[in-house]
Amino acid sequence: MTRSRQDRVLAILARDGDWVTAAALADAIGVTPRSIRSYVTALNARVPDGVVVESGPQGYRAGPESAAAVHVGDAGTPRDRLHRLVRALLDSPDGIDVFETAEAFFVSPATIDADLSRVRGLLGGTELSLERTSSRARLRGTEMAQRRLLSRLAHEETDDGSFDLDSLRRTLGERSVGAVAFGPFKDDLVTELTELGYFVNEFGIGDVVMHIAIAADRITRGRALEVAEADDAAFRAEVGDILDRLTRRHLGVVLGSGDRQHLAALVLTRVVAPGATEPAALIRERIDPDVATAVRDVVRRAAAEFLVDIDQEDFVLRLSLHVQNLKHRAREQAWSRNPLTRSLKTTYPMIFEVAVYIADALRGLLGIPLLDDEIAYIAMHVGGRLERSRLSAQALTATIVCPGYYELHELLRSSVDRSLGQALDVVGVETRVDPDWASIDTDLILSTIAPPVMSDRIVHIQPFLTDADIDRVQTAAARLRRARRLTRLRAELERYFDPSAFIRGLDGDGGEEAAIRRLGSLLVDQGVIDDDYIERTIERERLSSTAFTDALAVPHAIGMTATRTAISLGIADPSIVWGDGRVQVVAMVAFSESDRAAFQTVFEQLVEVFSERESVQRIVRRGTTFSAFLDELVAVVDG
Repeated sequence: MTRSRQDRVLAILARDGDWVTAAALADAIGVTPRSIRSYVTALNARVPDGVVVESGPQGYRAGPESAAAVHVGDAGTPRDRLHRLVRALLDSPDGIDVFETAEAFFVSPATIDADLSRVRGLLGGTELSLERTSSRARLRGTEMAQRRLLSRLAHEETDDGSFDLDSLRRTLGERSVGAVAFGPFKDDLVTELTELGYFVNEFGIGDVVMHIAIAADRITRGRALEVAEADDAAFRAEVGDILDRLTRRHLGVVLGSGDRQHLAALVLTRVVAPGATEPAALIRERIDPDVATAVRDVVRRAAAEFLVDIDQEDFVLRLSLHVQNLKHRAREQAWSRNPLTRSLKTTYPMIFEVAVYIADALRGLLGIPLLDDEIAYIAMHVGGRLERSRLSAQALTATIVCPGYYELHELLRSSVDRSLGQALDVVGVETRVDPDWASIDTDLILSTIAPPVMSDRIVHIQPFLTDADIDRVQTAAARLRRARRLTRLRAELERYFDPSAFIRGLDGDGGEEAAIRRLGSLLVDQGVIDDDYIERTIERERLSSTAFTDALAVPHAIGMTATRTAISLGIADPSIVWGDGRVQVVAMVAFSESDRAAFQTVFEQLVEVFSERESVQRIVRRGTTFSAFLDELVAVVDG
C-alpha cells in the first residue's frame, strides 16, 4: 500500500509539472503531510545518484529522474511476485506446485497461498477460474480468456491507459518473442494501414500491438487459437495478410487462421477508421441497420437534452461505425484503453457528460455498460463535432478603426481576417480620423489611432499587423470570453445555492452513495427533487465517476427533472474517497427542464473553478460557513 501511495504522489507531480504543497498532496492521497514527506524521501532513495522529487519553499515537484523511478525496485515487490505467479500458471497447463514455486520465488508457501488468493481477485470478468488440489494450483479457461488476463497484467503496469515496451517486457518476460520488436512492428503496421487508406487511431494502436505480441508469445508456447468461424463484418483478408507478413518479419512467428482472424478483427474494430476519401455510401454499407437506427435515435435525444449541435448525418454515420465496432469489443470484452480519458473528463466535462448519456442509452444495444475509456472515445467523437460548431459560435464581433489612406484599411482588414478569423468576426471598418466612438457597439475595437478614452475592449494595433498585435488581440478576446462566462456563472451559482443545502464536514463513511443520499435529502426537503432522483443519481455515478477534477465531484441524475435548478454542497476536510480518487468538494446538482441552457455554463465553469489547486485550497480552508464559502467562491470567480 505504501509503495502504491508513493507511486500516486509521483504520478500527481509528473502530471502537474509544477510545485505542489505537501497539504495538497496529502488531500489528494488521503494521508497526512508528514506521510508525504516520508514518501518523498523513499522516492528519492529509488535513484541514489539522482533527484526524483525536488523540494522547496513552494512544496514538491517532479525532478529530472522522476520517469526513471517509476519502476525502479519493482523486482521482489508483492505486485511483481503476483505477476510472476500468474505467468507461471499461464505457462503450465498442468498447474504449479505451491512448495516448488515458493522455493523458486524465495518465499514461504504461506506467502504463495496468499498470492493465489490475490490471483483469484484478478480473474473477475476473464472467464477463468483457479483450481486448487492439494499442493497444485492451475488455471481453467479458454486460451482467449488467458490472453485477456495477460492484457490486464500489462495494463496494471501503467497509470494512464497508455502502453509501452517496458510494460510489455515486464508482463511477458524480457526474453519473450513478443517483446522483442514492439516499436518497429508498430511503425510498419501504421505505415501499411495508412497506405490502404485508413485513418489510424494512435491512442489504440499500441494496445492492439500488445495483443499481437501476446499472441506471438502464446503461439511459440504451443497455445495458438483454434480456427474460428468467419466474420465478414470484422475480418478482411488484406489486414490479415499484413499481420501475417509483419509477424514473420519482426517476430519470426507464423499466424494460424484462428490468430490471423482474431488479430485482424482487433485491428479493424479498435484502431482504424475509413479514410476521408471513402464515400459515405460505402461506410453506410458496413453498418448494421439496427446499429444505425439506435445511434440516430440516441443522438437526436442527446441533442435535444443538452441543446448541442450533434444531430448531423456525418456525425451519426461515423459514430454508428464506431458503435458497431464497440459491439464487437463488448462481445469479447476486449476494451480499448484511452490515455486521454482523465484530461477529457477534467477539461471537457460537458462533452464527457453527453458521451455518458449516449453510452447509457446504448446499453441495451451493446448488452453491457461501458468503461470510462470507451466513453472517452465517444466523447472524442462528440467533441470533434461540437468543436466545429463552437469555433463559429464563439467568434467575437470587432470593428477596425483605421483612417483611410489609399487601400491601407483594406489591407489591414485582410490581415486581421487571415490571422484572427476564427476568433473575430469583423463587422465594420471606420476610416474617419474622428469616429463616433460611443456608437461602436462591437465586442472589440481594433484601432490604429488612440481613442479619447481607453477601455478593455479597445486594442491598439499597427496599420500593418504585427505578431505582437495578434497576441494582444487574442489576449483581449480570451479575457472578454472568460469574463462573460464567469459573470454568468456567478449570477447562476448565487441563484442555485442555498444556505440550507450546505454541509461543512462531509465524511466519507459509506462511500459515494451515502454522500449522495445525504446531499440529496437536503434537496428533497426543499421540494426540488424526489427520492427517485437520488436513486437515478446513484445509478449515474455507477456509469462513470463524477469526480471531474482532483478536488470536485458533481453527482447528478441523467434527465433534467427537478422542479427548479438547485445545488446542494458538501465540503470534506480532509478529502474523501470518490471513484478512483479523492475529492474535497461535492456539488450535487439538480437541473430542471426549464434551465437546459444553464446546464453547460454551470457544469463546465464549476469544474473550471475547482480545477485550479490554489483556488480549491482557498475555498475549502476559508469556506467554514455557507456565506464564507460563497464569498470565497465569488472572489475566485472574479479573479
